[in-house]
Amino acid sequence: MACYFCQRNIQEINYRETEILQHFTSGMGKIKPKKKTGVCATHQRMIASNVKRARFLALLP
Repeated sequence: MACYFCQRNIQEINYRETEILQHFTSGMGKIKPKKKTGVCATHQRMIASNVKRARFLALLP
């Protein structure tokens, strides 16, 4: 299974794109592991940092 972001050639993940980030969080607001989401390690780290940043700014729960 190929990475969602590598397939679409997305280099940057923005913390303001909450619709995309919500696909990678559970209903409780926890970040899903990369085995469940199917993204590569580089993009998983980007997702984690951007979800945390969006939480701090109250864009995500």
